[in-house]
Amino acid sequence: MTRNTMRALWNQIATSLKTKFLVVTICVFGLVALPAYAAFEFLTRKTVVALGTLFAEKQVLFDRYRGLEALIREVSLAETVARSPAVRAWARDEADPDKTVRGLAELEHYRLSFHDKSYFFVVHESGNYYFNDADNNYNGNQLRYQVKRDNSRDGWYFKTIAAGQACQLNVDRDDNLAVTKVWINCVITDQGRILGVIGTGVDLSEFIREVVALPQTGITSMFVDRAGAIQAHRDPGMVDFHSLTKDTKTKKTIFQQVDKPAEAGELAAMMARVSAGSRMVESRFMNIGGREFLVGVGYLDRLGWFNVTLMDIDAIIDRRLFTPIALLLVFMMTAAVALVTILFRRVVLDRLAIVEAAARRVEDGDFDNIVVDRGSDEIGRLSRTLSGMAHAVRDHTRILEDLVDERTEKLRRLANIDLLTEIPNRRGFTQVFEQWLARSPLVPRSAGLLLIDLDDFKDVNDAFGHLAGDRLLCETARRLAPLLTDRDICARWGGDEFVVLVEDCDQDGLRALCARMVAAMNATPIRSDDGQDIALTVSIGGCRVVSGSSIDAAFAEADAALYAAKRAGRNRFVLFDADAGSALDAVVTAKA
Repeated sequence: MTRNTMRALWNQIATSLKTKFLVVTICVFGLVALPAYAAFEFLTRKTVVALGTLFAEKQVLFDRYRGLEALIREVSLAETVARSPAVRAWARDEADPDKTVRGLAELEHYRLSFHDKSYFFVVHESGNYYFNDADNNYNGNQLRYQVKRDNSRDGWYFKTIAAGQACQLNVDRDDNLAVTKVWINCVITDQGRILGVIGTGVDLSEFIREVVALPQTGITSMFVDRAGAIQAHRDPGMVDFHSLTKDTKTKKTIFQQVDKPAEAGELAAMMARVSAGSRMVESRFMNIGGREFLVGVGYLDRLGWFNVTLMDIDAIIDRRLFTPIALLLVFMMTAAVALVTILFRRVVLDRLAIVEAAARRVEDGDFDNIVVDRGSDEIGRLSRTLSGMAHAVRDHTRILEDLVDERTEKLRRLANIDLLTEIPNRRGFTQVFEQWLARSPLVPRSAGLLLIDLDDFKDVNDAFGHLAGDRLLCETARRLAPLLTDRDICARWGGDEFVVLVEDCDQDGLRALCARMVAAMNATPIRSDDGQDIALTVSIGGCRVVSGSSIDAAFAEADAALYAAKRAGRNRFVLFDADAGSALDAVVTAKA
């Protein structure tokens, strides 16, 4: 928007009551709209949060049961195998061939019942690791290797037996078998004695595809362990493999995804509360990756995992559902502004327009044709008051016009007259001089311009006071007056200087007039209040002026001549010689 447009808009607001009222009304409704909008946003958010929280709880429970359904059967079956007498007898006495055959037969029997059709079994006493897969590739050769404490790849086993839990889940890649699975590790114990670890695995890709990666708009599900390490996620790059054997600082945890440390702490507290059983599900809003999500947390108590669900509420609950309500509110407020403006125009503005028209007639001098509003309110009283005022103004107008004309003439005279000497001042002289220069430029005319300066005027003021100086100024004006004609003009130029314009005067006449002026000043001294005589002398600089010339050039020549007179000793006159171009090269000096 340009500056001119802004200025025009501001003028419109400043000069129009209608525009002002409209702007004020819009501002008032705007101020009302701000808290209304805030309240609308608050209620909308509360509604969205309430619906989102309810949805989050249902979603978390849904994910929880999906996770349990996929894994709990495998855990239960692994626990059943761990309680098998044949397996336990084999673990206590692995050297007995018969017990080994019966134990392997028992494992092969249950292998077909596992979803993955595979099992593993570690005998604690020897560290022997037995395994067979769905394709029965290791039939008759189930002993694959030995787990050892000094082998970092076998750390999962020793972490499992040290945890003190019956069964644990671990997402891991078995480097010996070259498989990545969600491993179910169940510890076999006998009266506090560890016999080994038995379990099975669920293919991680299949688990993610069936449980985690279901296509749901705005929803991201994952499973984490007690340390927050991500065990299952639709993005395999987010999964924390070997989480049992990793140092806490190197794990890929859900806490690392949360933007704010305080919210990460609150997420840990939520996990602690749901694992303690105080609530099945908890949810709250958190910032993850620069966006706000509703985070829901549930606990799979049989598995030791947490299912964490991230919900983008804006994607799940379309806020455009609330658009009709917002549009209705905007329409109602717009209609209210329009209605108030129309009522204000009919009740106030139209009647004020009648009063304004009457005032304009008074302004134009028409005091009789005034329409009066007969209302009993403020506008009606204002209209009647204006009518009475118009008649009073009509009566006083003529008197005021006469007084104004008289005062104007007095002011004009005061503006051009020096109050001390009662002769024209600098302003009055300049106007007359400029008029003379501009008059009849086709007919050549000439005049004389004289600058008159009182000699040693400052010394008089210092010695006799300013009253004596004023007396000298007045006496100078009085003595100059008889020497001039009616067409000449004498004025006080300023301070102790006078200026004279002598019309129709040649060089000889101007020289004679200057001589008479010097003589008139020297005629008699001025007597001071204490009886002392004060000599009155002047220095005069003059020049010839022709019509159509410049006022500045004329004064420059006269001033140069005046300077020459002072330099020559004062109490004399010098005329500027236009042919010589200098008051110093060719001067005519006369001493009274």
